[in-house]
Amino acid sequence: MKKWVSLVLTCVLAVGFLAACTGKDESVKGEDKGNTPAEGKTETANEVTKFSISLRTLNFGHVEKSPDINADKWVKKLEELTNADLDIRLVPHKEYEQKMAQMFATNEIPDVVQGQGGVTGKEMAGSVEAGVFMPLDDLLQQYGPNLLKKIPKDAWNRMTYQGKIYGIPEWLGNPSRRATWIRKDLLDKVGLPVPKTVDEYMDVLRAFKKLGVENPYMGRQDFKYADTFFGAYDVFPYLNQFEEVDGQVQPKFLDAEHMMQALTTYKTMYNEGLIHKEFATINPTTFKNTILAGKAGMWSMNANELIQWETQLKQTVPDAKLEIIPSPTGPDGKGGYYMYGDVARAYFINAKYKQPEKIIRFFDWMLSDEAEKFFTFGVEGETFTMNGDQMDYKQPTDSQAVDEERYRQAFLWLIQDTTYNKGSLSLTEEGKNLMSVFDNILANEGRDGIEFEPRLEALKKNPDITPLSDTPPSVLISHMVKMVYGQEPIENWPKVIEEWKSKGGNDVLKEANEKFQKKEGVFLPRR
Repeated sequence: MKKWVSLVLTCVLAVGFLAACTGKDESVKGEDKGNTPAEGKTETANEVTKFSISLRTLNFGHVEKSPDINADKWVKKLEELTNADLDIRLVPHKEYEQKMAQMFATNEIPDVVQGQGGVTGKEMAGSVEAGVFMPLDDLLQQYGPNLLKKIPKDAWNRMTYQGKIYGIPEWLGNPSRRATWIRKDLLDKVGLPVPKTVDEYMDVLRAFKKLGVENPYMGRQDFKYADTFFGAYDVFPYLNQFEEVDGQVQPKFLDAEHMMQALTTYKTMYNEGLIHKEFATINPTTFKNTILAGKAGMWSMNANELIQWETQLKQTVPDAKLEIIPSPTGPDGKGGYYMYGDVARAYFINAKYKQPEKIIRFFDWMLSDEAEKFFTFGVEGETFTMNGDQMDYKQPTDSQAVDEERYRQAFLWLIQDTTYNKGSLSLTEEGKNLMSVFDNILANEGRDGIEFEPRLEALKKNPDITPLSDTPPSVLISHMVKMVYGQEPIENWPKVIEEWKSKGGNDVLKEANEKFQKKEGVFLPRR
């Protein structure tokens, strides 16, 4: 254990001094409260279940603007329904990995820790392997009937390490989640049909530019939620994007021909003013605010947020209409975004917590009918009314209320199928149309790849060449941006590949192929 803590502390020092936030709603730092080993309490079944839990803010406006998330009315209602006393410790979205590393290095670990997927992700800093969290198999069998019944096997597989389940997953029934959004009202104005190929997409963007749209295509830092055309050419430089070529496994960005075609597309957009000149520095907040101000024509975002964003956009542009369209197809006639893992987030219970069965019951309740009604519609008499068996629930229209609904349905509902909220969407034609988008558009597109879980050791040892789920490794992103900006020839991409190999990529290729041949920890593409 000392060796593991020392290793994590070294990682923290390597990224610089990370100041500890104060206040339980601002970081994972804070003194232990509730049912911790230090208290030595033995609770009865009727006593309140007290535990601390770290949650990433996820760039949710309602969360990040909250002066004290633990005093939030929806948190209080959740506590009332579950007989719990939560000590929520928010982890800033932009500093997530740094704050997680800090948490493990200082050993100030909450009773429950939220991870971003599998058991061995970078943010977990080797904690599962080190025994920080407890195996849950026996607890789930006795106290988690809803969890075992409703969560798919593939999601549980992602939570398994050395034959034991360590995390409770929030899962995705449809892993194709991101989508191409367009201002349909603008498309109608320019009189063009819905584009299909890359060339047709470029024609639409040029028409938007001629129309006076400030950002025909809305870019964003590190190409995150701005990677539409990397999908068309099937060259996402992400964690789960390995492919088999001539019997050998390699990351997709080693396909130099198609990677250069994708980069050329973005460079054309940059040169013609179809994407913001400073797209490489646009953060998530600016990205969203620019779109909601009516200054963008096309972008990428999670499809399940379409109705909320359109509602907020209409406050600025009343005639605006958002629509999700099939993503651009490339040389192979396919397209779409990287496919999410079966697990969106997961929850791990500190091995020192004395009565973990109470936490299992808390999570098990989240898959009950009562929980679904609460998270989806809120509180009777406040956010909905009942007329016999008929529910009267009016979806919010002002921006603040939309943020609050999204927070309740997506942020607080920790265990659910996060593809979309069926209960809410079923109430309106707009919602039914959105479900149709998932079933008829997104279900037919998306780029998956070979994935290794646990993560390859060669990637763990070389952070400079390690991608995230939707962000290229630092050794690549700097070249990608320079090439789009015209500061480096795109034809240099083979040299970039050689640089990646020299910095540890060769070790990645060796380990990946050894595991692939042995079928150790290999997850094959789902489509």
